[in-house]
Amino acid sequence: MVEWYSEAARDLPWRRRAFSDRYGAWGTLVSEFMLQQTPVNRVIPHLEAWLHRWPTPAAMASATPAEVVHQWANLGYPRRALWLHRAAVEIVERHDGIVPRDVPALLALSGIGEYTARAIAVFHYGDRHPVVDTNTRRVIARVVDGRSQPGPPAKHDLTRMSELLPESEAESAVFNAATMELGAVICTARSPRCDACPVAYACAWLAAGRPDTGDTRRRQARFEGSDRQARGAVLRSLREASGHALPASEVVADWPDTAQRDRAIDSLVVDGLIEAADGMLLLPR
Repeated sequence: MVEWYSEAARDLPWRRRAFSDRYGAWGTLVSEFMLQQTPVNRVIPHLEAWLHRWPTPAAMASATPAEVVHQWANLGYPRRALWLHRAAVEIVERHDGIVPRDVPALLALSGIGEYTARAIAVFHYGDRHPVVDTNTRRVIARVVDGRSQPGPPAKHDLTRMSELLPESEAESAVFNAATMELGAVICTARSPRCDACPVAYACAWLAAGRPDTGDTRRRQARFEGSDRQARGAVLRSLREASGHALPASEVVADWPDTAQRDRAIDSLVVDGLIEAADGMLLLPR
């Protein structure tokens, strides 16, 4: 699989040496924030614009929350933008502007969970840790367990991946990346390309005839007509407004469900993504 990865891996910006040399661990951290629940092709142009504007944690920390939310644009799940801003401030205050290498220190930063902390430690610093995302869990479920889909995320996922890693740090980093890439482009959720899989010879699921063993993962609610869509419409209207502020009555006034619109506004205020003052709504200052 490692040999396959060296020949077939996608040419993505955060995998290039020039990217690492220019932006360091900060570039890896930003890319991992953006890649959470967002397709690669949507992330790439936003990532480049973001790092051009804020190439270091210190530069990001000096920005206002409004600038950050505006720059986030349509990437979705905008709370990530505020978490990224808070993480930048914490890196400056706690680590002299240098993204830490230690996993516990990374986990202590806003918005960083088990996956992101280990991804930074492995893919930038080259340390030996298991890195587990949805793609990794699917590959393990099929190749090792003979299941069509993985179960819900669990703590033992890290233990299982750790047991598969090569002993050397360099090889383990590549193995982590190769497993994720295999799940992203070959061992996909709906249409796995088993004929092109470099580990098909060892796959328990393929050997069993690719049985449908069920899918117990939590389903994401539809976006169309959802509160998430309403929240996105409210944020978009404020991003596009002069001074990023509008009278509350003018914010998506044509939304078909007034109660949903008001609920979206209330939730955005609670999340700190917008502010309400004197009948106005605005991006956070």
